[in-house]
Amino acid sequence: MLKLLVKVLCVLVLMAACAAGWGVWEAKRFLETPPARPGQEVYFDVAPGATLARIARQLEEKGIVADEFKFRLLARWKKQSSKLQAGRFLLSTGWTPEKVLDSLVNGKPAFTRITIPEGLAWWQTAALIEESGMAKASDFAEVIRDPEFLRHYGIPFETAEGFLMPDTYLLKTLLEGQPLDRAQARAVAGRMVDNFWRKAQEVWPSGKPSRDELKTAVILASIVEKETAIAAERPRVAGVYANRLAKGMLLQADPTVIYGLGQSFNGNLTKANLQDPRNLYNTYKLPGLPPTPICSFGVSALKAAVHPEKHEFLYFVAVTDGGSHAFSKTLQEHNQAVRGYLQNRKK
Repeated sequence: MLKLLVKVLCVLVLMAACAAGWGVWEAKRFLETPPARPGQEVYFDVAPGATLARIARQLEEKGIVADEFKFRLLARWKKQSSKLQAGRFLLSTGWTPEKVLDSLVNGKPAFTRITIPEGLAWWQTAALIEESGMAKASDFAEVIRDPEFLRHYGIPFETAEGFLMPDTYLLKTLLEGQPLDRAQARAVAGRMVDNFWRKAQEVWPSGKPSRDELKTAVILASIVEKETAIAAERPRVAGVYANRLAKGMLLQADPTVIYGLGQSFNGNLTKANLQDPRNLYNTYKLPGLPPTPICSFGVSALKAAVHPEKHEFLYFVAVTDGGSHAFSKTLQEHNQAVRGYLQNRKK
Protein backbone atom coordinates (compact mmCIF):
# COMPACT_ATOMS: atom_id res chain seq x y z
CA MET A 1 0.00 0.00 0.00
CA LEU A 2 2.85 2.38 0.89
CA LYS A 3 4.59 1.65 -2.39
CA LEU A 4 1.39 2.42 -4.31
CA LEU A 5 0.96 5.69 -2.43
CA VAL A 6 4.56 6.65 -3.22
CA LYS A 7 4.03 5.86 -6.89
CA VAL A 8 0.85 7.94 -6.99
CA LEU A 9 2.63 10.87 -5.33
CA CYS A 10 5.50 10.59 -7.75
CA VAL A 11 3.11 10.59 -10.68
CA LEU A 12 1.30 13.63 -9.27
CA VAL A 13 4.58 15.48 -8.70
CA LEU A 14 5.70 14.62 -12.19
CA MET A 15 2.39 15.80 -13.65
CA ALA A 16 2.59 19.05 -11.67
CA ALA A 17 6.15 19.58 -12.85
CA CYS A 18 5.12 18.94 -16.43
CA ALA A 19 2.17 21.30 -16.10
CA ALA A 20 4.41 23.98 -14.57
CA GLY A 21 6.97 23.45 -17.29
CA TRP A 22 4.31 23.66 -19.97
CA GLY A 23 2.92 26.82 -18.37
CA VAL A 24 6.35 28.43 -18.28
CA TRP A 25 6.97 27.42 -21.89
CA GLU A 26 3.58 28.80 -22.99
CA ALA A 27 4.18 32.07 -21.12
CA LYS A 28 7.69 32.38 -22.58
CA ARG A 29 6.39 31.66 -26.08
CA PHE A 30 3.60 34.24 -25.70
CA LEU A 31 5.95 36.92 -24.35
CA GLU A 32 8.69 36.40 -26.90
CA THR A 33 6.74 35.62 -30.07
CA PRO A 34 4.92 38.40 -31.95
CA PRO A 35 1.70 37.45 -33.77
CA ALA A 36 3.26 38.08 -37.19
CA ARG A 37 6.66 38.36 -38.84
CA PRO A 38 7.13 40.71 -40.49
CA GLY A 39 4.49 42.76 -38.68
CA GLN A 40 2.16 45.41 -40.05
CA GLU A 41 1.42 48.80 -38.52
CA VAL A 42 -2.12 49.09 -37.18
CA TYR A 43 -3.98 52.09 -35.74
CA PHE A 44 -5.67 51.04 -32.52
CA ASP A 45 -8.30 53.06 -30.63
CA VAL A 46 -8.68 52.90 -26.86
CA ALA A 47 -11.99 54.50 -25.93
CA PRO A 48 -12.18 56.54 -22.69
CA GLY A 49 -13.24 54.22 -19.86
CA ALA A 50 -12.63 51.02 -21.85
CA THR A 51 -12.03 47.94 -19.66
CA LEU A 52 -8.91 45.77 -19.87
CA ALA A 53 -11.07 42.86 -21.10
CA ARG A 54 -12.48 44.95 -23.96
CA ILE A 55 -9.07 46.29 -24.95
CA ALA A 56 -7.50 42.82 -24.88
CA ARG A 57 -10.32 41.38 -26.99
CA GLN A 58 -9.95 44.13 -29.60
CA LEU A 59 -6.17 43.67 -29.65
CA GLU A 60 -6.63 39.99 -30.49
CA GLU A 61 -9.30 40.78 -33.11
CA LYS A 62 -6.86 43.12 -34.88
CA GLY A 63 -4.04 40.56 -34.66
CA ILE A 64 -1.89 42.75 -32.40
CA VAL A 65 -1.71 40.09 -29.66
CA ALA A 66 -2.13 36.34 -30.08
CA ASP A 67 -4.18 35.64 -26.95
CA GLU A 68 -6.42 38.11 -25.15
CA PHE A 69 -6.52 36.05 -21.92
CA LYS A 70 -2.74 35.91 -21.66
CA PHE A 71 -2.52 39.62 -22.40
CA ARG A 72 -4.88 40.32 -19.50
CA LEU A 73 -2.73 38.15 -17.22
CA LEU A 74 0.36 40.05 -18.38
CA ALA A 75 -1.23 43.43 -17.62
CA ARG A 76 -2.28 42.28 -14.15
CA TRP A 77 1.12 40.72 -13.43
CA LYS A 78 2.75 44.04 -14.40
CA LYS A 79 0.15 45.89 -12.27
CA GLN A 80 -0.80 48.02 -15.27
CA SER A 81 -4.35 46.82 -15.91
CA SER A 82 -5.80 50.22 -14.91
CA LYS A 83 -3.10 52.38 -16.49
CA LEU A 84 -3.91 52.01 -20.20
CA GLN A 85 -4.38 55.40 -21.86
CA ALA A 86 -7.25 56.48 -24.09
CA GLY A 87 -6.43 57.59 -27.61
CA ARG A 88 -5.44 56.30 -31.04
CA PHE A 89 -2.11 54.46 -31.06
CA LEU A 90 0.07 53.27 -33.91
CA LEU A 91 0.95 49.67 -32.99
CA SER A 92 2.34 46.71 -34.93
CA THR A 93 1.43 43.05 -35.29
CA GLY A 94 5.18 42.39 -35.20
CA TRP A 95 5.58 43.60 -31.60
CA THR A 96 5.81 41.40 -28.51
CA PRO A 97 2.92 41.67 -26.02
CA GLU A 98 5.15 43.52 -23.52
CA LYS A 99 5.97 46.19 -26.11
CA VAL A 100 2.27 46.56 -26.95
CA LEU A 101 1.40 46.94 -23.27
CA ASP A 102 4.19 49.45 -22.69
CA SER A 103 3.01 51.52 -25.67
CA LEU A 104 -0.55 51.65 -24.37
CA VAL A 105 0.59 52.59 -20.86
CA ASN A 106 3.61 54.84 -21.43
CA GLY A 107 3.54 55.69 -25.13
CA LYS A 108 2.24 58.83 -26.76
CA PRO A 109 -0.98 58.38 -28.77
CA ALA A 110 -0.62 58.93 -32.52
CA PHE A 111 -3.80 61.00 -32.36
CA THR A 112 -5.13 63.25 -29.62
CA ARG A 113 -8.84 63.03 -28.84
CA ILE A 114 -10.54 66.35 -28.10
CA THR A 115 -14.24 66.93 -27.54
CA ILE A 116 -15.78 70.32 -28.27
CA PRO A 117 -19.28 70.45 -26.74
CA GLU A 118 -22.17 72.50 -28.10
CA GLY A 119 -22.75 76.03 -26.90
CA LEU A 120 -19.17 77.28 -26.48
CA ALA A 121 -18.04 80.74 -27.54
CA TRP A 122 -14.91 80.81 -29.69
CA TRP A 123 -12.65 81.79 -26.77
CA GLN A 124 -13.87 78.79 -24.76
CA THR A 125 -13.13 76.53 -27.73
CA ALA A 126 -9.68 78.09 -28.07
CA ALA A 127 -8.97 77.37 -24.40
CA LEU A 128 -9.90 73.69 -24.82
CA ILE A 129 -7.66 73.38 -27.86
CA GLU A 130 -4.73 74.94 -26.03
CA GLU A 131 -5.36 72.64 -23.05
CA SER A 132 -5.15 69.63 -25.39
CA GLY A 133 -1.74 70.81 -26.59
CA MET A 134 -2.85 71.06 -30.22
CA ALA A 135 -2.50 74.84 -30.72
CA LYS A 136 -2.07 78.09 -28.84
CA ALA A 137 -5.29 79.93 -28.01
CA SER A 138 -3.74 83.17 -29.28
CA ASP A 139 -2.86 81.60 -32.65
CA PHE A 140 -6.35 80.10 -32.89
CA ALA A 141 -7.88 83.53 -32.22
CA GLU A 142 -5.80 85.07 -35.02
CA VAL A 143 -6.69 82.34 -37.49
CA ILE A 144 -10.46 82.54 -37.01
CA ARG A 145 -10.27 86.31 -37.67
CA ASP A 146 -7.98 86.03 -40.70
CA PRO A 147 -9.81 87.45 -43.78
CA GLU A 148 -8.13 84.92 -46.07
CA PHE A 149 -9.24 82.02 -43.84
CA LEU A 150 -12.81 83.35 -43.68
CA ARG A 151 -12.94 83.89 -47.44
CA HIS A 152 -11.55 80.41 -48.14
CA TYR A 153 -14.23 78.73 -46.03
CA GLY A 154 -17.14 80.92 -47.14
CA ILE A 155 -17.74 82.51 -43.73
CA PRO A 156 -19.71 85.79 -44.04
CA PHE A 157 -18.61 87.31 -40.73
CA GLU A 158 -15.46 88.83 -39.24
CA THR A 159 -14.80 85.68 -37.20
CA ALA A 160 -15.51 81.97 -37.59
CA GLU A 161 -17.82 82.01 -34.56
CA GLY A 162 -20.69 79.57 -35.21
CA PHE A 163 -18.72 77.59 -37.80
CA LEU A 164 -16.46 75.75 -35.32
CA MET A 165 -18.53 72.58 -35.36
CA PRO A 166 -18.89 70.84 -31.96
CA ASP A 167 -17.74 67.23 -32.16
CA THR A 168 -15.12 64.76 -30.93
CA TYR A 169 -11.99 65.12 -33.04
CA LEU A 170 -8.98 62.85 -33.44
CA LEU A 171 -6.11 65.20 -34.27
CA LYS A 172 -2.65 63.97 -35.17
CA THR A 173 -0.40 64.26 -32.13
CA LEU A 174 2.50 66.63 -32.58
CA LEU A 175 5.98 65.16 -32.64
CA GLU A 176 8.31 65.77 -29.72
CA GLY A 177 9.70 69.28 -30.09
CA GLN A 178 7.31 70.24 -32.90
CA PRO A 179 6.38 73.91 -32.38
CA LEU A 180 2.86 75.15 -31.81
CA ASP A 181 2.55 77.73 -34.56
CA ARG A 182 -0.14 79.51 -36.53
CA ALA A 183 -0.09 76.82 -39.23
CA GLN A 184 -1.06 74.22 -36.63
CA ALA A 185 -3.88 76.44 -35.36
CA ARG A 186 -5.11 76.90 -38.93
CA ALA A 187 -5.13 73.15 -39.48
CA VAL A 188 -7.26 72.62 -36.37
CA ALA A 189 -9.68 75.45 -37.16
CA GLY A 190 -9.94 74.32 -40.77
CA ARG A 191 -10.81 70.80 -39.66
CA MET A 192 -13.67 72.16 -37.55
CA VAL A 193 -15.08 74.40 -40.30
CA ASP A 194 -14.81 71.58 -42.85
CA ASN A 195 -16.86 69.49 -40.44
CA PHE A 196 -19.46 72.28 -40.22
CA TRP A 197 -19.96 72.31 -43.99
CA ARG A 198 -20.04 68.52 -44.16
CA LYS A 199 -22.80 68.31 -41.54
CA ALA A 200 -24.63 71.30 -42.99
CA GLN A 201 -25.35 69.17 -46.06
CA GLU A 202 -28.05 67.49 -43.96
CA VAL A 203 -29.78 70.87 -43.72
CA TRP A 204 -29.04 72.14 -47.22
CA PRO A 205 -28.81 69.00 -49.40
CA SER A 206 -29.18 71.05 -52.60
CA GLY A 207 -26.10 73.14 -51.88
CA LYS A 208 -25.01 76.12 -49.83
CA PRO A 209 -27.66 78.79 -49.23
CA SER A 210 -27.34 82.43 -50.19
CA ARG A 211 -25.12 84.64 -48.06
CA ASP A 212 -28.06 86.37 -46.37
CA GLU A 213 -29.89 83.10 -45.70
CA LEU A 214 -26.71 81.60 -44.24
CA LYS A 215 -26.16 84.56 -41.92
CA THR A 216 -29.73 84.46 -40.62
CA ALA A 217 -29.67 80.69 -40.11
CA VAL A 218 -26.39 80.45 -38.20
CA ILE A 219 -27.14 83.45 -35.96
CA LEU A 220 -30.57 82.08 -35.06
CA ALA A 221 -29.18 78.55 -34.60
CA SER A 222 -26.61 79.83 -32.12
CA ILE A 223 -29.32 81.55 -30.06
CA VAL A 224 -31.49 78.42 -30.12
CA GLU A 225 -28.49 76.35 -28.96
CA LYS A 226 -27.99 78.59 -25.93
CA GLU A 227 -31.67 78.81 -25.04
CA THR A 228 -32.44 75.09 -24.70
CA ALA A 229 -30.54 71.85 -24.35
CA ILE A 230 -33.68 69.86 -25.20
CA ALA A 231 -33.53 68.89 -28.88
CA ALA A 232 -37.31 68.46 -29.17
CA GLU A 233 -37.87 72.07 -28.06
CA ARG A 234 -35.49 73.70 -30.51
CA PRO A 235 -37.89 74.07 -33.48
CA ARG A 236 -40.44 75.65 -31.13
CA VAL A 237 -37.88 78.09 -29.68
CA ALA A 238 -36.79 78.98 -33.21
CA GLY A 239 -40.45 79.56 -34.06
CA VAL A 240 -40.80 82.03 -31.19
CA TYR A 241 -37.90 84.11 -32.50
CA ALA A 242 -39.17 83.86 -36.08
CA ASN A 243 -42.55 85.19 -34.90
CA ARG A 244 -40.95 88.05 -32.98
CA LEU A 245 -38.84 89.04 -35.96
CA ALA A 246 -41.88 88.93 -38.25
CA LYS A 247 -43.78 91.25 -35.91
CA GLY A 248 -40.84 93.65 -35.47
CA MET A 249 -40.54 92.78 -31.77
CA LEU A 250 -37.25 92.84 -29.89
CA LEU A 251 -35.80 89.35 -29.46
CA GLN A 252 -34.93 89.96 -25.78
CA ALA A 253 -32.57 87.00 -25.61
CA ASP A 254 -30.34 86.90 -22.53
CA PRO A 255 -27.61 84.77 -24.22
CA THR A 256 -26.95 87.46 -26.83
CA VAL A 257 -26.43 90.10 -24.15
CA ILE A 258 -24.06 87.79 -22.28
CA TYR A 259 -22.06 87.13 -25.44
CA GLY A 260 -21.68 90.85 -26.00
CA LEU A 261 -20.21 91.22 -22.51
CA GLY A 262 -17.47 88.84 -23.65
CA GLN A 263 -14.94 87.10 -21.48
CA SER A 264 -15.44 89.68 -18.71
CA PHE A 265 -18.94 88.35 -17.91
CA ASN A 266 -18.98 87.21 -14.28
CA GLY A 267 -22.15 85.11 -14.39
CA ASN A 268 -24.46 87.84 -13.08
CA LEU A 269 -26.65 89.45 -15.75
CA THR A 270 -27.83 92.78 -14.32
CA LYS A 271 -30.59 95.23 -15.19
CA ALA A 272 -27.88 97.69 -16.25
CA ASN A 273 -26.55 95.10 -18.70
CA LEU A 274 -30.00 94.74 -20.25
CA GLN A 275 -30.39 98.51 -20.62
CA ASP A 276 -26.99 99.18 -22.19
CA PRO A 277 -27.40 100.07 -25.90
CA ARG A 278 -23.61 100.15 -26.40
CA ASN A 279 -23.59 96.36 -26.31
CA LEU A 280 -24.11 95.49 -29.98
CA TYR A 281 -25.56 92.12 -28.92
CA ASN A 282 -28.16 93.62 -26.58
CA THR A 283 -31.38 92.35 -28.14
CA TYR A 284 -33.35 94.05 -25.35
CA LYS A 285 -32.41 97.42 -26.87
CA LEU A 286 -31.43 96.76 -30.49
CA PRO A 287 -33.89 95.36 -33.06
CA GLY A 288 -33.37 92.30 -35.21
CA LEU A 289 -30.75 89.59 -34.92
CA PRO A 290 -27.37 90.26 -33.30
CA PRO A 291 -24.48 90.95 -35.71
CA THR A 292 -22.92 87.45 -35.54
CA PRO A 293 -23.52 83.98 -34.10
CA ILE A 294 -22.92 83.74 -30.36
CA CYS A 295 -21.63 80.17 -30.03
CA SER A 296 -20.96 76.87 -31.75
CA PHE A 297 -24.09 74.79 -32.24
CA GLY A 298 -25.11 71.30 -33.27
CA VAL A 299 -26.98 70.19 -36.38
CA SER A 300 -30.33 69.99 -34.57
CA ALA A 301 -30.16 73.70 -33.71
CA LEU A 302 -29.34 74.55 -37.32
CA LYS A 303 -32.23 72.42 -38.57
CA ALA A 304 -34.54 74.21 -36.12
CA ALA A 305 -33.37 77.62 -37.33
CA VAL A 306 -33.90 76.72 -40.99
CA HIS A 307 -37.22 74.94 -40.34
CA PRO A 308 -38.79 76.64 -37.28
CA GLU A 309 -42.04 75.28 -35.92
CA LYS A 310 -45.14 77.11 -37.13
CA HIS A 311 -47.15 78.39 -34.15
CA GLU A 312 -48.35 81.58 -32.47
CA PHE A 313 -46.08 81.61 -29.43
CA LEU A 314 -44.19 84.84 -28.70
CA TYR A 315 -42.71 84.08 -25.26
CA PHE A 316 -41.12 81.23 -23.35
CA VAL A 317 -39.60 80.73 -19.92
CA ALA A 318 -38.03 77.75 -18.16
CA VAL A 319 -40.30 75.69 -15.94
CA THR A 320 -37.29 74.86 -13.76
CA ASP A 321 -33.60 75.74 -14.13
CA GLY A 322 -32.08 73.60 -16.86
CA GLY A 323 -35.42 71.97 -17.67
CA SER A 324 -38.16 72.30 -20.26
CA HIS A 325 -39.90 75.57 -21.12
CA ALA A 326 -43.43 76.95 -20.95
CA PHE A 327 -44.50 78.72 -24.16
CA SER A 328 -47.04 81.53 -24.24
CA LYS A 329 -48.97 83.47 -26.87
CA THR A 330 -49.66 86.58 -24.78
CA LEU A 331 -47.71 88.66 -22.31
CA GLN A 332 -50.32 87.90 -19.65
CA GLU A 333 -49.79 84.15 -20.09
CA HIS A 334 -46.03 84.67 -20.07
CA ASN A 335 -46.08 86.66 -16.83
CA GLN A 336 -48.07 83.87 -15.20
CA ALA A 337 -45.50 81.32 -16.43
CA VAL A 338 -42.70 83.49 -15.04
CA ARG A 339 -44.39 83.50 -11.63
CA GLY A 340 -44.58 79.72 -11.81
CA TYR A 341 -40.88 79.54 -12.60
CA LEU A 342 -40.03 81.77 -9.63
CA GLN A 343 -42.17 79.65 -7.32
CA ASN A 344 -40.41 76.50 -8.56
CA ARG A 345 -37.02 78.10 -7.83
CA LYS A 346 -38.11 78.81 -4.25
CA LYS A 347 -39.09 75.17 -3.82
